[in-house]
Amino acid sequence: MTIPITPELVEDHGLKPDEYQRILDLIGREPTLTELGIFSAMWNEHCSYKSSKKWLRTLPTTGDVVVQGPGENAGIVDIGDGLVAVFKMESHNHPSYIEPYQGAATGVGGILRDVFTMGARPIAALNALRFGEPEHPRTKHLVAGVVAGIGGYGNSFGVPTVGGEVNFHRCYNGNCLVNAFALGIAKRDAIFYSKAEGVGLPVVYLGAKTGRDGVGGATMASAEFDHRIEEKRPTVQVGDPFTEKRLLEACLELMATGAVVAIQDMGAAGLTCSAVEMGAKGDLGILLDLDKVPTREVGMSAYEMMLSESQERMLMVLRPEKHAAAEAVFTKWGLDFADVGRTTDDLRFRIQRHGDEVANLPIKDLGDEAPEYDRPWAEPAVPHALDADAMGEPGDLAEALLTLLGSPDLSSRRWVWEQYDHLIQGNTVQRPGGDAAVVRIDGMDKALALSLDVTPRYVDADPFEGGKQAVAECWRNLTAVGATPLAVTDNLNFGNPERPNVMGQFVRAIQGIGEACRALNFPVVSGNVSLYNETHGEAILPTPAIGGVGLIADWRQGATLAFKAPDEAILLAGAPAEGGTWLGQSIYLRDMLGREDGAPPPVDLAHEKRVGDFVRTAIAENLATAAHDLSDGGLAVALAEMAMASGIGAAVELPASSHHAAQWFGEDQGRYLLTAQTGDQQSLLERAAAADVSLMEIGTTGGDRLALPGAPALSVAELKSRHESWFPRFMA
Repeated sequence: MTIPITPELVEDHGLKPDEYQRILDLIGREPTLTELGIFSAMWNEHCSYKSSKKWLRTLPTTGDVVVQGPGENAGIVDIGDGLVAVFKMESHNHPSYIEPYQGAATGVGGILRDVFTMGARPIAALNALRFGEPEHPRTKHLVAGVVAGIGGYGNSFGVPTVGGEVNFHRCYNGNCLVNAFALGIAKRDAIFYSKAEGVGLPVVYLGAKTGRDGVGGATMASAEFDHRIEEKRPTVQVGDPFTEKRLLEACLELMATGAVVAIQDMGAAGLTCSAVEMGAKGDLGILLDLDKVPTREVGMSAYEMMLSESQERMLMVLRPEKHAAAEAVFTKWGLDFADVGRTTDDLRFRIQRHGDEVANLPIKDLGDEAPEYDRPWAEPAVPHALDADAMGEPGDLAEALLTLLGSPDLSSRRWVWEQYDHLIQGNTVQRPGGDAAVVRIDGMDKALALSLDVTPRYVDADPFEGGKQAVAECWRNLTAVGATPLAVTDNLNFGNPERPNVMGQFVRAIQGIGEACRALNFPVVSGNVSLYNETHGEAILPTPAIGGVGLIADWRQGATLAFKAPDEAILLAGAPAEGGTWLGQSIYLRDMLGREDGAPPPVDLAHEKRVGDFVRTAIAENLATAAHDLSDGGLAVALAEMAMASGIGAAVELPASSHHAAQWFGEDQGRYLLTAQTGDQQSLLERAAAADVSLMEIGTTGGDRLALPGAPALSVAELKSRHESWFPRFMA
C-alpha cells in the first residue's frame, strides 16, 4: 500500500515546506515513505548540523598532535610511542528525559562505539549531567535513572567511569542534559575510518539484530518538547552492554585480520546514516537488500528498518578474500554477520525490500545537499560588572563556607560516582573528585588526564566570555594535575536556533571557544551539537560543555589537590594582590544572596597561559606538592576542598581588604592554589617573578581545622560532614 505524502506527514518528519520542496527538486518526483524517512533522518539538526555548520567551521581543528579532526566517528591525537588517543563526546539529552535509564545507558553505548569503531580500545568514560532544581517533582527520578543507566552500561561493558559534572538549575526542569564522553587508545598505524573504497565490495551488517526501538530517534532529538512528550517514549533506544562488549572484542579481532576496508557504527538514524556516510565519503553508491538484515521483530517495514536505532550494530565494507575469516570471528562471538549489500559506482543509495525498490536517491545529495542555514542572530546583551564594594562582607564567613559546601552544586558527588566502577581495568590513577581524572596507559609510565567543564550561568550572562571560560577551566583542570593539554571535544547544548536570541548565544559562545582554543593551543578534534533543548518555549541555559585530554609523561609525577603534610606553605598563583574581586554570576551571589546577576569573570587568555605554564613546570620539577585550580566558590571553597581531600587543616591570611566576600568567594579566573615544602616556596616565588606570574604565600598547612581570618576555625571533619551529606539526603 502506497502512503500519500501529505503536508502533515512532512511536518511530522521534522521537515519544513521549503525543505520538502528542495527534496522534490533534487529527485524530480514525490518521495516514497521510506525515502521521506531517509531525508528526515539525514536532514534533521542532529545529523546534518544545518544550523551550526557555518560557525563550527571557524573553530581551530589542527595542531602538532592532531591526527584526525572533526568529521569522523571520533577525534584522534598523537601521544607518542606509536600510540594515539581517540575521544569524542555526544549528547543523549532528549532520550534521557523521556526514559532516564535507557536514555543514559544507550548514550554511553553510542559514544563507546564511536571510539572502538576507529580501532581503539576504550579505557575511560566521563559524563556531564545537568538536571532541574532539586525541588522539582521530576528531578530525583531523572537523577536516579540517569546515574543508574550510566553505571549499568559502563560497569557491565568494563570501562571505568572516572569523572564528570553534575549540576542543578531550574532551566533544566523540562530538559535534562546527559553528555557522554569516551576515550580509547589505538596504534597510530592501525586506525580505521568510515570512507568506503572499491566498487562491488560486500557491505556487511555486524552485531545485534534490528528492532523497532529508536525509530525516528534522531528526528525526535531535533525537536522541542511539549505536552506530548510521553508519546515519544518508543523513540528511545534499548541497550545491551554485554552485547556491546562482545561487539568490541569481535571488531578489534576483525580489524587485526586486515579484512576491514571501512567501518561505521549505527548511531543516530541507524542503517540510513551509516550507509550514506560510508558511500558518500568514498564517492561510491550503496545498494542494500533489507531482506538480508537480521531482525528481532516480525514484519518490519523498510521504513522501520532504515530508521531503527537499535543498539550494538555496525556496518562494514569488507575485503572479499577475507570474508570467511571475518564471518568466523563474529560467529565465535555469537553476533550477527550478514551480507546486506554492495558498493556501486553509480552514486545512488538504493534499497530493496521483498524484491521491490523502495528507495533510489542521490547519495551525495543526502549529506552534501542538506540545508545549511545562516540563521539570524541577535547580539546578546551583556550585564554590567557588579561593584564589589556594594556586596559588603559575609555576615559569618564560616557559616557561608559551610552553606556553600553543602549546597546542591558544590556538595560532594560521591553518591554519584560510587555507583560507577571507576577502577576496572586497573589503570585509574586519580579517582573522581579531583580537578581531572588520570588514567595510566596500560604497561607504560604515561598517563592521560581528562576533564569536562562549562559554567552555564557564565555563558548565559555573557556567551563570549562564558565560552572562553569553559575552555580555560578545562585547560586549567588538566594543568592542575600536571598534564600538558592536548586537544578538546565539545558538546554544544542550546535551545531553539530559530530564535535569534538563542542563535546569538550559540554564535558568541563558539567565538569565545575558538579564541580560547587558539590562544591555549588546544584544538577541537571532535564534538556534537544538541539544539532545540527546550520545553514549552523555555530554553535551557546555554551549555557548551568542553571535554579536554592532556598527557602526563610519568603518572608518578602528576599532582593532586590534597594537602600532603603539615607545615607546608600555601601559595596563591595568578591572583590579583587583594585575592579575589569578582562576585558577578558567582555561586556565593546566587546561593547566599539570592541573586543571579552581574557580568561573569573575564578571562585573560595570555594570563591564563602564563600562569598555567608556570604551575605545570612547578609540578614537573617537584616544587609543588599539591595543586588545585580555583573555580566555583572561589578561594574559601578551594581551600576547604584541599583540606577535606587530605584530612589536614590550614591557617590562612590575606592582605587586608574590605571586600571580604569577594576575597573569599570571588571567582576570578586563572588562579591556582599550590603547596610547597618549607624552603621550596622561596624558589617558587623567585621563578614566579621571573615568569611574570603573581604568587603570594597565604598560609600554612597543619592541624585538623581550617582557620580563616575573622571567623571561627572549622574542623575538617565538620567541613567533610556538611560536604558529603547533601546528595545522600536528597536521594534518600
